[in-house]
Amino acid sequence: MLFPLLLLIAQQQTPAAIAPKAGPVLRDAERARAAAAKAAAPVPAGEPPRFTKCMDLATGDPGAAIDEAVKWGTDKGGMFARQCLAVAYTNQGRWDSAAAAFEEAAGEAETAKDGARAAVYWTQAGNAWLAAKKPPRARAAINAALASGQLKGLALGEAYLDRARAAVASGENVGARADIDVALAKAGDDPLAWLLSATLARRMNDLPRAQKDIAEAVKRAGDDAAVQIEAGNIAAASGDEAGAKAAWNKVVAAAPSSPQATAARAALAQFDAAPAK
Repeated sequence: MLFPLLLLIAQQQTPAAIAPKAGPVLRDAERARAAAAKAAAPVPAGEPPRFTKCMDLATGDPGAAIDEAVKWGTDKGGMFARQCLAVAYTNQGRWDSAAAAFEEAAGEAETAKDGARAAVYWTQAGNAWLAAKKPPRARAAINAALASGQLKGLALGEAYLDRARAAVASGENVGARADIDVALAKAGDDPLAWLLSATLARRMNDLPRAQKDIAEAVKRAGDDAAVQIEAGNIAAASGDEAGAKAAWNKVVAAAPSSPQATAARAALAQFDAAPAK
């Protein structure tokens, strides 16, 4: 028997609503920061020396980096100034501003006929829009990245995953499923792809698919609270009391102070309070 609280937990809609402990499954803001951090990696050849200075500031002193990037932008800084500005905004958690700056960087890159950089900037803009809770803007940015034809391999798979996240956030399950399936084929090592696929399958009442995909997520990130709470959700929806208990107990052990652990404890208490059959 499933009790009301268990059903409530099992009906959680997206992994984006779950706040996992630090680990391989990243929430929207964490994923956006990770995308921006790639831009702050060691500078490849062909980028101006001023870029290195600005990006160092973006990491260590974002406020100063914003001032520097704005000044540089008025001095023909182009896409690199816009990129630095976007990373600085990202490190301040100013997601709307970060997304807009990444889009401006993409436009500058397109003007400079640098399609590869433009595609990366569009994907970074999409992640920032997701962190800003604006999935339609995210999808538009990611569509631009995909339309460029510049993304290959893992980067292409991650872009499809990001577009699926935008679709899920907008309640567009069918479109999300198509994109997730592409993401699984091209970025199958990302536990978020399997977690999102499992959650979507549960929402669409495809429990066999949900069980299969959450097992893949567990293989890749079994100590993550987001993965285990969804494993419990799927077990509960499938009538597997023992499986739900096991998963939710792992949530409590992995992230005892998290909101997920609070919900898991309450769910486990409901099981304990169940009348004997």
